[in-house]
Amino acid sequence: QADLVESGGGSVQAGGSLTLTCTPSTLTQNTRCMGWFRETPGQAREGVAVISTTGRAAYYADSVKGRFTISKDTAKNTVTLQMNNLQPEDTGMYYCAPVCWIGPGAKYVFWGQGTQVTVSS
Repeated sequence: QADLVESGGGSVQAGGSLTLTCTPSTLTQNTRCMGWFRETPGQAREGVAVISTTGRAAYYADSVKGRFTISKDTAKNTVTLQMNNLQPEDTGMYYCAPVCWIGPGAKYVFWGQGTQVTVSS
């Protein structure tokens, strides 16, 4: 099992921005699609963004479309989630994982320790 390390979370006011970074092992990132999902107590896990192996294609949940951008930097071995215009409903623990589909039926095999995002109104 490859290691995944998420970072960049924090507390912001509504309308603010955060940049989350995921540093997976070289093998994990270079050979797989990578995605981000979030969890909030009492709510179902929600996939928010996924990027293809090549980095040329990305898919977003409707709830974050137009506000979040996922990207990958093979040279730096990172996957980044840029989150703009954050809203209180974006509050949650964010995880990155090797996954190619984040919609219904998505299966997350492993993930890191997560990074907390808190958005106040």
